[in-house]
Amino acid sequence: MTVQRILYLNTHRLSAYAWDSGHVALEEVFEATPEDQGRFTAYLRRHSRRPLRLLCNVAEESHQVETIPFLRGADRELLLERKASQLFFGTALTASTSLGYEKDRRKNERVLVSALTNPLHLQPWLNGIAEAEVPLAGVYTISQLGGRLLRRIAQVPPRCLLLTLQDHSIRESYLADGVPVFSRMAPLFDGSLAGIATTFATEGAKLHQYLVSQRQIGRNDRLPVFVVIHPEAVEVVRSVCSAPGATDYQIVDSGQAAARLGLRNPPADAHCENLFVHLLATSPPREQFVAEENRRDFRLYQLRRGLLGAGVLALLAALLFAGKQLAETHQNRSEGADLIAAEYDMDRRYRQITAAFPQLGVSNDTLRRVVGRYQEWRRVQRQPGDTYRHIGRAMDQSPAIELEAIEWRLGADSGPGGNSPSNRSPLLQAGEEIAVVKGVVRVAPDAQPRQVLAAFEQFVSLLQSGPEIRVTVLQRPFDIESGRTLKGGDREDQSAQPRSFAVQLARKLPA
Repeated sequence: MTVQRILYLNTHRLSAYAWDSGHVALEEVFEATPEDQGRFTAYLRRHSRRPLRLLCNVAEESHQVETIPFLRGADRELLLERKASQLFFGTALTASTSLGYEKDRRKNERVLVSALTNPLHLQPWLNGIAEAEVPLAGVYTISQLGGRLLRRIAQVPPRCLLLTLQDHSIRESYLADGVPVFSRMAPLFDGSLAGIATTFATEGAKLHQYLVSQRQIGRNDRLPVFVVIHPEAVEVVRSVCSAPGATDYQIVDSGQAAARLGLRNPPADAHCENLFVHLLATSPPREQFVAEENRRDFRLYQLRRGLLGAGVLALLAALLFAGKQLAETHQNRSEGADLIAAEYDMDRRYRQITAAFPQLGVSNDTLRRVVGRYQEWRRVQRQPGDTYRHIGRAMDQSPAIELEAIEWRLGADSGPGGNSPSNRSPLLQAGEEIAVVKGVVRVAPDAQPRQVLAAFEQFVSLLQSGPEIRVTVLQRPFDIESGRTLKGGDREDQSAQPRSFAVQLARKLPA
Protein backbone atom coordinates (compact mmCIF):
# COMPACT_ATOMS: atom_id res chain seq x y z
CA MET A 1 0.00 0.00 0.00
CA THR A 2 1.11 3.60 -0.59
CA VAL A 3 2.18 5.98 2.16
CA GLN A 4 -0.53 8.33 3.44
CA ARG A 5 0.12 11.51 5.38
CA ILE A 6 -2.26 12.69 8.09
CA LEU A 7 -1.99 16.15 9.65
CA TYR A 8 -3.11 16.26 13.28
CA LEU A 9 -4.03 19.72 14.61
CA ASN A 10 -4.71 20.47 18.26
CA THR A 11 -5.05 23.73 20.15
CA HIS A 12 -1.28 24.42 20.20
CA ARG A 13 0.51 22.77 17.28
CA LEU A 14 0.19 20.66 14.14
CA SER A 15 1.79 17.21 13.84
CA ALA A 16 2.49 15.39 10.58
CA TYR A 17 2.07 11.61 10.65
CA ALA A 18 2.97 9.06 7.98
CA TRP A 19 0.86 5.93 7.69
CA ASP A 20 2.30 2.94 5.83
CA SER A 21 0.76 -0.55 5.85
CA GLY A 22 -0.64 -0.29 9.37
CA HIS A 23 2.31 1.61 10.87
CA VAL A 24 1.89 5.20 12.12
CA ALA A 25 5.01 7.33 12.49
CA LEU A 26 5.39 10.95 13.60
CA GLU A 27 7.42 12.88 10.99
CA GLU A 28 7.28 16.58 11.91
CA VAL A 29 5.80 18.91 14.54
CA PHE A 30 4.99 22.53 13.65
CA GLU A 31 4.20 25.32 16.08
CA ALA A 32 1.87 28.19 15.21
CA THR A 33 4.78 30.57 14.44
CA PRO A 34 5.85 32.22 11.15
CA GLU A 35 9.07 30.19 11.11
CA ASP A 36 7.24 26.89 11.47
CA GLN A 37 4.71 27.99 8.89
CA GLY A 38 7.55 28.21 6.38
CA ARG A 39 8.84 24.80 7.45
CA PHE A 40 5.32 23.43 7.08
CA THR A 41 5.06 24.71 3.48
CA ALA A 42 8.47 23.23 2.63
CA TYR A 43 7.41 19.90 4.17
CA LEU A 44 4.25 19.85 2.06
CA ARG A 45 6.15 20.58 -1.13
CA ARG A 46 8.38 17.57 -0.46
CA HIS A 47 5.26 15.38 -0.30
CA SER A 48 2.94 17.14 -2.75
CA ARG A 49 2.18 14.15 -4.97
CA ARG A 50 -0.16 12.34 -2.61
CA PRO A 51 -3.34 13.75 -0.99
CA LEU A 52 -3.42 14.38 2.73
CA ARG A 53 -6.12 14.66 5.40
CA LEU A 54 -6.33 17.08 8.30
CA LEU A 55 -7.55 15.70 11.65
CA CYS A 56 -8.61 18.30 14.26
CA ASN A 57 -8.89 18.05 18.01
CA VAL A 58 -9.99 21.52 19.06
CA ALA A 59 -12.36 22.85 21.65
CA GLU A 60 -14.29 25.05 19.22
CA GLU A 61 -16.57 22.30 17.93
CA SER A 62 -20.35 22.45 18.00
CA HIS A 63 -23.23 20.14 17.03
CA GLN A 64 -26.91 20.80 16.37
CA VAL A 65 -29.68 18.37 15.44
CA GLU A 66 -32.16 19.80 12.92
CA THR A 67 -35.21 18.52 11.08
CA ILE A 68 -35.60 19.29 7.38
CA PRO A 69 -38.24 18.28 4.80
CA PHE A 70 -37.70 15.26 2.61
CA LEU A 71 -35.46 16.47 -0.25
CA ARG A 72 -32.94 15.01 -2.68
CA GLY A 73 -29.97 16.17 -4.70
CA ALA A 74 -29.07 19.83 -5.12
CA ASP A 75 -32.15 21.06 -3.22
CA ARG A 76 -31.10 19.13 -0.12
CA GLU A 77 -27.52 20.41 -0.34
CA LEU A 78 -28.68 24.00 -0.71
CA LEU A 79 -31.00 23.70 2.29
CA LEU A 80 -28.23 22.18 4.43
CA GLU A 81 -25.84 24.99 3.49
CA ARG A 82 -28.46 27.54 4.48
CA LYS A 83 -29.11 25.76 7.79
CA ALA A 84 -25.38 25.62 8.56
CA SER A 85 -24.91 29.32 7.80
CA GLN A 86 -27.86 30.18 10.07
CA LEU A 87 -26.70 27.98 12.94
CA PHE A 88 -22.97 28.73 12.73
CA PHE A 89 -22.53 32.22 11.37
CA GLY A 90 -18.96 33.19 10.49
CA THR A 91 -17.50 29.80 9.62
CA ALA A 92 -17.49 27.73 6.45
CA LEU A 93 -16.08 24.62 8.17
CA THR A 94 -19.36 22.70 8.49
CA ALA A 95 -20.50 19.13 7.91
CA SER A 96 -23.91 17.45 7.82
CA THR A 97 -24.72 13.87 8.83
CA SER A 98 -28.09 12.23 8.26
CA LEU A 99 -29.69 10.65 11.35
CA GLY A 100 -32.57 9.01 9.51
CA TYR A 101 -36.17 9.86 8.66
CA GLU A 102 -39.23 10.43 10.81
CA LYS A 103 -41.84 8.05 9.48
CA ASP A 104 -44.76 9.60 11.35
CA ARG A 105 -44.22 13.20 10.21
CA ARG A 106 -44.20 13.33 6.40
CA LYS A 107 -40.88 11.50 6.33
CA ASN A 108 -38.91 14.50 7.57
CA GLU A 109 -35.16 13.98 7.86
CA ARG A 110 -33.17 14.47 11.06
CA VAL A 111 -29.74 15.92 10.34
CA LEU A 112 -26.74 16.49 12.61
CA VAL A 113 -25.09 19.78 11.61
CA SER A 114 -21.53 20.12 12.97
CA ALA A 115 -19.08 23.00 12.69
CA LEU A 116 -15.61 24.13 13.70
CA THR A 117 -16.53 27.52 15.08
CA ASN A 118 -13.00 29.02 15.11
CA PRO A 119 -11.86 29.03 11.45
CA LEU A 120 -9.00 31.46 12.23
CA HIS A 121 -7.21 28.66 14.07
CA LEU A 122 -7.20 26.48 10.93
CA GLN A 123 -6.79 29.18 8.28
CA PRO A 124 -2.95 29.53 8.39
CA TRP A 125 -2.54 25.81 7.90
CA LEU A 126 -5.13 25.74 5.10
CA ASN A 127 -3.28 28.62 3.42
CA GLY A 128 -0.02 26.68 3.61
CA ILE A 129 -1.69 23.64 2.02
CA ALA A 130 -3.13 25.79 -0.78
CA GLU A 131 0.24 27.52 -1.33
CA ALA A 132 2.03 24.19 -1.67
CA GLU A 133 -0.74 22.97 -4.03
CA VAL A 134 -1.13 19.72 -2.12
CA PRO A 135 -4.40 17.76 -2.67
CA LEU A 136 -6.47 18.15 0.51
CA ALA A 137 -8.95 15.30 0.82
CA GLY A 138 -10.81 16.86 3.73
CA VAL A 139 -10.87 18.14 7.29
CA TYR A 140 -12.11 15.76 10.00
CA THR A 141 -12.50 15.74 13.77
CA ILE A 142 -11.80 13.29 16.56
CA SER A 143 -15.48 13.17 17.48
CA GLN A 144 -16.35 12.16 13.88
CA LEU A 145 -14.15 9.09 14.23
CA GLY A 146 -15.42 8.19 17.70
CA GLY A 147 -18.37 6.19 16.44
CA ARG A 148 -16.18 4.30 13.94
CA LEU A 149 -13.65 3.55 16.67
CA LEU A 150 -16.28 2.26 19.05
CA ARG A 151 -17.95 0.07 16.40
CA ARG A 152 -14.59 -1.61 15.69
CA ILE A 153 -13.67 -2.36 19.31
CA ALA A 154 -17.01 -3.03 21.07
CA GLN A 155 -20.71 -3.57 20.63
CA VAL A 156 -22.24 -0.10 20.52
CA PRO A 157 -25.36 0.44 22.68
CA PRO A 158 -28.08 2.91 21.57
CA ARG A 159 -26.79 5.61 23.96
CA CYS A 160 -23.27 5.78 25.37
CA LEU A 161 -20.23 7.96 26.12
CA LEU A 162 -16.73 7.61 24.67
CA LEU A 163 -13.77 9.05 26.63
CA THR A 164 -10.28 9.19 25.14
CA LEU A 165 -7.08 10.98 26.11
CA GLN A 166 -5.29 13.31 23.64
CA ASP A 167 -3.03 16.35 24.01
CA HIS A 168 -3.34 16.70 27.81
CA SER A 169 -7.12 16.78 27.46
CA ILE A 170 -9.96 14.32 27.42
CA ARG A 171 -12.29 14.11 24.43
CA GLU A 172 -15.81 13.37 25.60
CA SER A 173 -18.34 12.29 22.93
CA TYR A 174 -21.97 11.34 23.40
CA LEU A 175 -23.07 8.81 20.77
CA ALA A 176 -26.64 8.08 19.72
CA ASP A 177 -26.90 4.97 17.57
CA GLY A 178 -23.17 5.17 16.87
CA VAL A 179 -23.28 8.84 15.71
CA PRO A 180 -21.62 11.49 17.92
CA VAL A 181 -24.27 14.17 18.60
CA PHE A 182 -22.33 15.99 21.31
CA SER A 183 -18.59 16.38 21.94
CA ARG A 184 -16.40 18.54 24.19
CA MET A 185 -12.85 18.76 25.51
CA ALA A 186 -12.05 18.63 29.20
CA PRO A 187 -8.61 19.80 30.39
CA LEU A 188 -6.40 17.32 32.19
CA PHE A 189 -4.57 19.05 35.05
CA ASP A 190 -3.00 15.94 36.60
CA GLY A 191 -1.14 13.69 34.16
CA SER A 192 -0.51 10.85 36.61
CA LEU A 193 -2.39 7.58 36.34
CA ALA A 194 -4.46 8.42 39.43
CA GLY A 195 -5.20 11.90 38.09
CA ILE A 196 -6.27 10.51 34.72
CA ALA A 197 -8.54 7.91 36.37
CA THR A 198 -10.08 10.53 38.64
CA THR A 199 -10.75 12.86 35.70
CA PHE A 200 -12.45 10.06 33.77
CA ALA A 201 -14.75 9.29 36.70
CA THR A 202 -15.55 12.95 37.35
CA GLU A 203 -16.21 13.82 33.71
CA GLY A 204 -18.46 10.78 33.26
CA ALA A 205 -20.69 11.90 36.12
CA LYS A 206 -20.77 15.51 34.85
CA LEU A 207 -21.76 14.44 31.37
CA HIS A 208 -24.53 12.22 32.75
CA GLN A 209 -26.01 15.15 34.63
CA TYR A 210 -25.74 17.41 31.56
CA LEU A 211 -27.49 14.90 29.30
CA VAL A 212 -30.26 14.45 31.86
CA SER A 213 -30.75 18.20 32.02
CA GLN A 214 -30.91 18.35 28.21
CA ARG A 215 -33.42 15.47 28.26
CA GLN A 216 -31.19 13.35 26.11
CA ILE A 217 -31.54 10.44 28.58
CA GLY A 218 -33.82 9.63 31.49
CA ARG A 219 -32.92 10.57 35.03
CA ASN A 220 -32.83 6.95 36.15
CA ASP A 221 -31.19 5.58 33.00
CA ARG A 222 -27.76 4.06 33.41
CA LEU A 223 -25.33 5.42 30.83
CA PRO A 224 -22.57 3.14 29.45
CA VAL A 225 -19.19 4.91 29.39
CA PHE A 226 -16.36 3.49 27.24
CA VAL A 227 -12.84 4.52 28.24
CA VAL A 228 -9.89 3.77 25.94
CA ILE A 229 -6.67 3.78 27.96
CA HIS A 230 -3.16 2.33 27.91
CA PRO A 231 -2.82 -1.24 29.30
CA GLU A 232 -0.73 -0.03 32.24
CA ALA A 233 -3.54 2.27 33.36
CA VAL A 234 -6.44 -0.16 32.93
CA GLU A 235 -6.47 -1.44 36.51
CA VAL A 236 -6.08 2.01 38.02
CA VAL A 237 -8.95 3.46 35.97
CA ARG A 238 -11.14 0.45 36.67
CA SER A 239 -10.62 0.73 40.43
CA VAL A 240 -11.43 4.45 40.48
CA CYS A 241 -14.44 4.23 38.13
CA SER A 242 -16.00 1.19 39.79
CA ALA A 243 -17.83 3.26 42.40
CA PRO A 244 -21.64 2.85 42.21
CA GLY A 245 -23.47 5.53 40.31
CA ALA A 246 -25.56 6.27 37.24
CA THR A 247 -22.71 5.43 34.85
CA ASP A 248 -21.50 1.99 33.83
CA TYR A 249 -17.80 2.18 32.91
CA GLN A 250 -16.27 -0.23 30.41
CA ILE A 251 -12.49 0.00 30.17
CA VAL A 252 -10.93 -0.80 26.75
CA ASP A 253 -7.26 -1.67 26.45
CA SER A 254 -5.68 0.58 23.76
CA GLY A 255 -3.36 -2.28 22.76
CA GLN A 256 -6.30 -4.58 22.11
CA ALA A 257 -8.09 -1.75 20.30
CA ALA A 258 -5.03 -1.26 18.06
CA ALA A 259 -4.99 -4.97 17.25
CA ARG A 260 -8.68 -4.92 16.30
CA LEU A 261 -8.14 -1.85 14.13
CA GLY A 262 -5.11 -3.38 12.39
CA LEU A 263 -2.64 -0.88 13.82
CA ARG A 264 0.74 -2.64 14.03
CA ASN A 265 2.40 -0.21 16.43
CA PRO A 266 0.01 0.40 19.35
CA PRO A 267 0.23 3.65 21.36
CA ALA A 268 3.25 3.80 23.64
CA ASP A 269 1.43 5.88 26.25
CA ALA A 270 -2.11 6.75 27.33
CA HIS A 271 -2.68 9.08 24.35
CA CYS A 272 -4.87 7.79 21.53
CA GLU A 273 -3.74 9.97 18.61
CA ASN A 274 -2.26 6.98 16.74
CA LEU A 275 -5.59 5.12 16.88
CA PHE A 276 -7.48 7.99 15.25
CA VAL A 277 -4.75 8.64 12.68
CA HIS A 278 -4.81 4.98 11.66
CA LEU A 279 -8.60 4.96 11.55
CA LEU A 280 -8.64 8.08 9.34
CA ALA A 281 -6.08 6.55 6.96
CA THR A 282 -7.97 3.26 6.60
CA SER A 283 -11.63 4.29 6.93
CA PRO A 284 -12.19 8.04 6.41
CA PRO A 285 -15.74 9.35 6.96
CA ARG A 286 -17.79 10.47 4.00
CA GLU A 287 -18.61 13.82 5.60
CA GLN A 288 -15.85 16.41 6.07
CA PHE A 289 -15.70 20.09 7.05
CA VAL A 290 -13.68 21.97 4.42
CA ALA A 291 -15.40 23.79 1.55
CA GLU A 292 -15.10 22.60 -2.03
CA GLU A 293 -12.93 25.51 -3.13
CA ASN A 294 -10.22 24.22 -0.78
CA ARG A 295 -10.45 20.76 -2.38
CA ARG A 296 -9.81 21.88 -5.99
CA ASP A 297 -6.36 20.28 -6.07
CA PHE A 298 -7.84 17.07 -4.65
CA ARG A 299 -10.49 16.99 -7.39
CA LEU A 300 -7.75 17.48 -10.00
CA TYR A 301 -5.83 14.65 -8.36
CA GLN A 302 -8.89 12.40 -8.56
CA LEU A 303 -9.35 13.36 -12.21
CA ARG A 304 -5.72 12.54 -13.00
CA ARG A 305 -6.01 9.26 -11.14
CA GLY A 306 -9.19 8.43 -13.03
CA LEU A 307 -7.58 9.19 -16.38
CA LEU A 308 -4.50 7.22 -15.38
CA GLY A 309 -6.67 4.30 -14.29
CA ALA A 310 -8.60 4.42 -17.55
CA GLY A 311 -5.32 4.49 -19.46
CA VAL A 312 -4.02 1.52 -17.49
CA LEU A 313 -7.22 -0.38 -18.16
CA ALA A 314 -6.99 0.48 -21.87
CA LEU A 315 -3.35 -0.65 -21.89
CA LEU A 316 -4.24 -3.91 -20.16
CA ALA A 317 -7.07 -4.47 -22.63
CA ALA A 318 -4.70 -3.78 -25.52
CA LEU A 319 -2.12 -6.16 -24.05
CA LEU A 320 -4.75 -8.86 -23.58
CA PHE A 321 -5.96 -8.36 -27.15
CA ALA A 322 -2.38 -8.42 -28.44
CA GLY A 323 -1.72 -11.59 -26.46
CA LYS A 324 -4.87 -13.18 -27.89
CA GLN A 325 -3.84 -12.19 -31.41
CA LEU A 326 -0.31 -13.50 -30.79
CA ALA A 327 -1.67 -16.82 -29.56
CA GLU A 328 -4.01 -17.08 -32.54
CA THR A 329 -1.13 -16.22 -34.91
CA HIS A 330 1.05 -18.87 -33.32
CA GLN A 331 -1.80 -21.38 -33.58
CA ASN A 332 -2.45 -20.46 -37.22
CA ARG A 333 1.23 -20.83 -38.04
CA SER A 334 1.33 -24.18 -36.30
CA GLU A 335 -1.77 -25.34 -38.19
CA GLY A 336 -0.29 -24.01 -41.43
CA ALA A 337 2.91 -25.94 -40.82
CA ASP A 338 0.87 -29.07 -40.10
CA LEU A 339 -1.12 -28.59 -43.32
CA ILE A 340 2.06 -28.09 -45.35
CA ALA A 341 3.53 -31.25 -43.85
CA ALA A 342 0.29 -33.16 -44.53
CA GLU A 343 0.24 -31.85 -48.11
CA TYR A 344 3.86 -32.89 -48.61
CA ASP A 345 3.12 -36.35 -47.21
CA MET A 346 0.03 -36.77 -49.41
CA ASP A 347 1.95 -35.59 -52.47
CA ARG A 348 4.71 -38.09 -51.69
CA ARG A 349 2.20 -40.91 -51.29
CA TYR A 350 0.45 -39.84 -54.51
CA ARG A 351 3.71 -39.99 -56.41
CA GLN A 352 4.43 -43.40 -54.95
CA ILE A 353 1.01 -44.69 -56.01
CA THR A 354 1.14 -43.17 -59.50
CA ALA A 355 4.62 -44.56 -60.04
CA ALA A 356 3.05 -48.05 -60.05
CA PHE A 357 0.46 -47.13 -62.74
CA PRO A 358 1.02 -48.34 -66.33
CA GLN A 359 2.43 -45.67 -68.61
CA LEU A 360 -0.26 -44.28 -70.93
CA GLY A 361 1.92 -41.98 -72.99
CA VAL A 362 -0.05 -38.91 -71.90
CA SER A 363 0.43 -36.52 -69.05
CA ASN A 364 -1.78 -36.45 -65.96
CA ASP A 365 -3.22 -33.07 -66.97
CA THR A 366 -4.24 -34.38 -70.38
CA LEU A 367 -5.81 -37.48 -68.81
CA ARG A 368 -7.64 -35.29 -66.33
CA ARG A 369 -9.06 -33.15 -69.12
CA VAL A 370 -10.15 -36.26 -71.07
CA VAL A 371 -11.89 -37.67 -68.00
CA GLY A 372 -13.57 -34.34 -67.47
CA ARG A 373 -14.80 -34.28 -71.07
CA TYR A 374 -16.04 -37.83 -70.72
CA GLN A 375 -17.97 -36.97 -67.55
CA GLU A 376 -19.46 -33.98 -69.34
CA TRP A 377 -20.41 -36.20 -72.30
CA ARG A 378 -22.07 -38.67 -69.94
CA ARG A 379 -23.94 -35.82 -68.28
CA VAL A 380 -25.41 -34.49 -71.57
CA GLN A 381 -25.83 -37.82 -73.45
CA ARG A 382 -29.31 -38.55 -74.82
CA GLN A 383 -30.82 -42.03 -74.96
CA PRO A 384 -33.66 -43.19 -77.33
CA GLY A 385 -35.63 -44.82 -74.54
CA ASP A 386 -38.51 -42.31 -74.49
CA THR A 387 -38.90 -42.45 -78.30
CA TYR A 388 -38.83 -46.25 -78.35
CA ARG A 389 -41.46 -46.46 -75.62
CA HIS A 390 -43.67 -44.04 -77.59
CA ILE A 391 -43.35 -46.20 -80.74
CA GLY A 392 -44.09 -49.34 -78.70
CA ARG A 393 -47.33 -47.88 -77.29
CA ALA A 394 -48.46 -47.07 -80.86
CA MET A 395 -47.67 -50.60 -82.05
CA ASP A 396 -49.61 -52.14 -79.16
CA GLN A 397 -52.72 -50.57 -80.66
CA SER A 398 -51.79 -51.40 -84.30
CA PRO A 399 -51.68 -55.23 -84.73
CA ALA A 400 -51.34 -54.98 -88.53
CA ILE A 401 -48.03 -53.10 -88.27
CA GLU A 402 -44.76 -55.02 -88.22
CA LEU A 403 -41.48 -53.19 -87.71
CA GLU A 404 -38.39 -54.02 -89.70
CA ALA A 405 -35.98 -51.32 -88.50
CA ILE A 406 -35.68 -48.16 -86.45
CA GLU A 407 -32.96 -45.64 -87.27
CA TRP A 408 -32.42 -43.20 -84.36
CA ARG A 409 -30.14 -40.19 -84.39
CA LEU A 410 -29.75 -36.65 -83.05
CA GLY A 411 -29.94 -33.84 -85.50
CA ALA A 412 -30.90 -30.25 -86.04
CA ASP A 413 -33.56 -31.04 -88.61
CA SER A 414 -35.05 -33.95 -90.56
CA GLY A 415 -33.59 -33.01 -93.91
CA PRO A 416 -30.70 -34.55 -95.70
CA GLY A 417 -28.26 -32.85 -93.36
CA GLY A 418 -29.65 -34.85 -90.45
CA ASN A 419 -27.16 -37.61 -91.15
CA SER A 420 -24.17 -35.26 -90.97
CA PRO A 421 -21.59 -35.97 -88.29
CA SER A 422 -22.43 -32.70 -86.51
CA ASN A 423 -26.07 -33.74 -86.13
CA ARG A 424 -25.11 -37.15 -84.84
CA SER A 425 -22.87 -35.69 -82.17
CA PRO A 426 -24.07 -36.73 -78.73
CA LEU A 427 -22.86 -33.44 -77.30
CA LEU A 428 -25.45 -31.43 -79.25
CA GLN A 429 -27.59 -29.46 -76.77
CA ALA A 430 -30.37 -28.22 -79.10
CA GLY A 431 -32.44 -29.60 -82.03
CA GLU A 432 -34.44 -32.79 -82.26
CA GLU A 433 -34.04 -36.50 -81.94
CA ILE A 434 -35.09 -38.28 -85.07
CA ALA A 435 -36.29 -41.88 -85.46
CA VAL A 436 -37.01 -43.37 -88.91
CA VAL A 437 -39.47 -46.25 -88.49
CA LYS A 438 -39.52 -48.85 -91.29
CA GLY A 439 -41.98 -51.69 -91.45
CA VAL A 440 -44.81 -53.43 -93.33
CA VAL A 441 -48.60 -53.61 -93.07
CA ARG A 442 -49.82 -57.20 -92.87
CA VAL A 443 -53.54 -57.68 -93.37
CA ALA A 444 -55.75 -60.52 -94.57
CA PRO A 445 -55.08 -61.71 -98.12
CA ASP A 446 -58.49 -60.57 -99.31
CA ALA A 447 -58.16 -57.11 -97.76
CA GLN A 448 -58.72 -54.11 -99.95
CA PRO A 449 -56.04 -51.39 -100.40
CA ARG A 450 -58.23 -48.97 -98.47
CA GLN A 451 -58.08 -51.28 -95.47
CA VAL A 452 -54.27 -51.31 -95.66
CA LEU A 453 -54.18 -47.53 -95.84
CA ALA A 454 -56.62 -47.26 -92.94
CA ALA A 455 -54.36 -49.43 -90.74
CA PHE A 456 -51.35 -47.30 -91.75
CA GLU A 457 -53.13 -44.02 -91.11
CA GLN A 458 -54.22 -45.24 -87.68
CA PHE A 459 -50.59 -46.05 -86.83
CA VAL A 460 -49.44 -42.61 -87.99
CA SER A 461 -52.14 -40.87 -85.95
CA LEU A 462 -51.06 -42.84 -82.84
CA LEU A 463 -47.49 -41.69 -83.37
CA GLN A 464 -48.69 -38.07 -83.72
CA SER A 465 -50.05 -37.92 -80.15
CA GLY A 466 -48.33 -34.85 -78.69
CA PRO A 467 -47.43 -31.29 -79.71
CA GLU A 468 -43.72 -31.99 -79.27
CA ILE A 469 -43.78 -34.79 -81.86
CA ARG A 470 -43.77 -34.21 -85.61
CA VAL A 471 -44.43 -37.21 -87.90
CA THR A 472 -43.42 -37.20 -91.57
CA VAL A 473 -44.41 -40.05 -93.92
CA LEU A 474 -41.42 -40.98 -96.07
CA GLN A 475 -42.99 -43.98 -97.84
CA ARG A 476 -46.65 -45.07 -97.95
CA PRO A 477 -47.86 -48.61 -98.52
CA PHE A 478 -49.36 -47.48 -101.85
CA ASP A 479 -48.28 -44.69 -104.14
CA ILE A 480 -51.18 -42.28 -104.44
CA GLU A 481 -50.97 -39.78 -107.23
CA SER A 482 -53.27 -36.83 -107.79
CA GLY A 483 -56.11 -37.62 -110.25
CA ARG A 484 -55.60 -41.40 -110.08
CA THR A 485 -58.08 -43.84 -108.68
CA LEU A 486 -56.81 -46.10 -105.92
CA LYS A 487 -57.17 -49.77 -106.94
CA GLY A 488 -55.44 -53.03 -106.34
CA GLY A 489 -53.25 -54.96 -108.68
CA ASP A 490 -54.64 -57.16 -111.35
CA ARG A 491 -53.00 -60.22 -110.02
CA GLU A 492 -54.05 -61.96 -106.86
CA ASP A 493 -50.54 -62.62 -105.60
CA GLN A 494 -49.50 -58.97 -105.97
CA SER A 495 -52.35 -57.70 -103.77
CA ALA A 496 -51.49 -60.25 -101.11
CA GLN A 497 -47.90 -58.98 -100.67
CA PRO A 498 -47.10 -56.97 -97.43
CA ARG A 499 -46.93 -53.28 -98.13
CA SER A 500 -43.76 -51.51 -96.87
CA PHE A 501 -43.72 -48.03 -95.37
CA ALA A 502 -41.26 -45.59 -93.81
CA VAL A 503 -42.17 -42.92 -91.25
CA GLN A 504 -39.89 -40.26 -89.73
CA LEU A 505 -40.61 -39.37 -86.09
CA ALA A 506 -39.06 -36.02 -84.98
CA ARG A 507 -39.17 -35.22 -81.27
CA LYS A 508 -38.00 -31.96 -79.69
CA LEU A 509 -35.22 -32.36 -77.17
CA PRO A 510 -35.79 -30.89 -73.73
CA ALA A 511 -33.69 -27.86 -72.90
